[in-house]
Amino acid sequence: MPFYKQMGQIPRKRHTIFRKEDGSLFREQVMGTKGFSGIQSILYHHNPPTRIIKSDLLKDCRIQYEEQSDLAPRHLRSHQYTDKTDAVMGRHYLLGNEDVLIGVVNPTETMDYFYRNGDGDEVLFVHYGTGKVESTFGTLTYKPGDYIVLPIGTIYRVVPDPGDSKFLVIETNSWITTPKRYRNAHGQLLEHSPFCERDFHGPGKLETYVEMKEYEVRTKSRGFMHSHVFGHHPLDVVGWDGYLFPYIFNVDDFEPITGRIHMPPPIHQTFEANNFVICSFVPRMYDYHPEAVPTPYFHSNVDSDEVLYYVKGNFMSRRGIEEGSFTLHPSGIPHGPHPGTIEASLGKKETLELAVMIDTFRPLKVVKHTEPLEDKGYKYSWV
Repeated sequence: MPFYKQMGQIPRKRHTIFRKEDGSLFREQVMGTKGFSGIQSILYHHNPPTRIIKSDLLKDCRIQYEEQSDLAPRHLRSHQYTDKTDAVMGRHYLLGNEDVLIGVVNPTETMDYFYRNGDGDEVLFVHYGTGKVESTFGTLTYKPGDYIVLPIGTIYRVVPDPGDSKFLVIETNSWITTPKRYRNAHGQLLEHSPFCERDFHGPGKLETYVEMKEYEVRTKSRGFMHSHVFGHHPLDVVGWDGYLFPYIFNVDDFEPITGRIHMPPPIHQTFEANNFVICSFVPRMYDYHPEAVPTPYFHSNVDSDEVLYYVKGNFMSRRGIEEGSFTLHPSGIPHGPHPGTIEASLGKKETLELAVMIDTFRPLKVVKHTEPLEDKGYKYSWV
């Protein structure tokens, strides 16, 4: 979100002397996007953020995709992943292309390392579970329904509370932001936007650590996972300010746009990135024209792939869907409501569904290991 935030101690002017109590200097770091032409923040460290004492290549993270098969709708049941792991190394990727990776993770274990994505922004949607994200910018506390948006290069670790937990994971090689059509020329959200700045929450507390011992930061970049060991705690920031920082938006704060007749999917848009968008389908009143058909009409995906991740509630246009399901409706062929769902929706006043939709403008590929998750009969379920 392009609005200004400041935490901790910073000097009155940027790029000027800023001393510790012992007279030595804090180390200034400019962290920005698009070279020096995008949004940025300035952080002040106890130690140089470049002081690596050991570097290793950990593993190959390049995704292996299925061979091309027949063009058809797909249904993947992610609830079959039951392993308990941390929020990064246990990620199960299901779909991807040149712009985005989509998967799930069950983060029940605290990361014993820190992590940064060196390729692009990340969104972690909290299906269920609570906990906190500790980062160089401070600590965020999360709960079900939160979109946790983590800018490229942010060093963080996820500390889940005891109990079951599940995230939808969206990784990109670009930048995540709110839709441009909802912002004025100065970046402020407009009155017709389904959310406002009050709904977006940055870190609530800046915790500064000065321990001088070895800490590992794992960095994902260029298709590989790298290990960087520092001789100091990576969360040693005493203060920062700027427009670039991690934040949380809860889906319950999305105010649905409704109309007399059925509104198109862009009204649900929540975020955008390069060549894809993220939308939120939330509980809402149905269309109020006396002869309105509330279910979505059949439509042709002529230039985008549509993914739906089903969170909870009654999914009005689909049968055989469960919590944690992914459906993929690829470009090139039409899709729409299952038989009987149109008639069943007539006269209904509201829907209680909750789902996250990702529309991509380049074709998505299915990851190889997902075959055991697939509902093979889904593509014939309109018969």
